[in-house]
Amino acid sequence: MESGPAIFAGAAFTLFGGALLLWTTVRTLHREPVAYGVAPRTAMAVTSLSGAAFLLLGVWCFGRL
Repeated sequence: MESGPAIFAGAAFTLFGGALLLWTTVRTLHREPVAYGVAPRTAMAVTSLSGAAFLLLGVWCFGRL
């Protein structure tokens, strides 16, 4: 009964983290701003760390099954 929410949360966190990392990578490779009004390196670092944190959180949720 408790595995349903863990699967949903794990899938949501993993998909969001992967999409955020992919989006950041594509924007950086095309030399486009990741976030407007923020220094490019700062924006890239913050979004990359956030994406990795969401991926790890999703893996942790799947590990709790």
